[in-house]
Amino acid sequence: MSQLQADNEALLKEARLERDTMLKEARGVKDRIIGEAKEKAGAEYDKIVNSAKNAIHNEKMAALTEIKNQVSTLSLEIAEKLLRDKLESSDEQKKLIEKYISEAKLN
Repeated sequence: MSQLQADNEALLKEARLERDTMLKEARGVKDRIIGEAKEKAGAEYDKIVNSAKNAIHNEKMAALTEIKNQVSTLSLEIAEKLLRDKLESSDEQKKLIEKYISEAKLN
């Protein structure tokens, strides 16, 4: 009977050691999986942030280009209207041409 009890104690001790080993391995696997998931999430986060920054930059550049185009068009329209008003009479046209000729540096 004492031999049976000793065998039972030995089996129980062995089972506890095996359980502890399995739990330790399970914790290791859990930590590894969590670490890999964090790395993957961090990489995905960086990818999304960089993509968003690029999209914002592209939209900004497109908006600036559109504004520059509109300013150019508006400037030309204003200049055209000013020149039409300024050059309505032929006397004004002649004065302006003479002014530009006198200002021009001829070789």
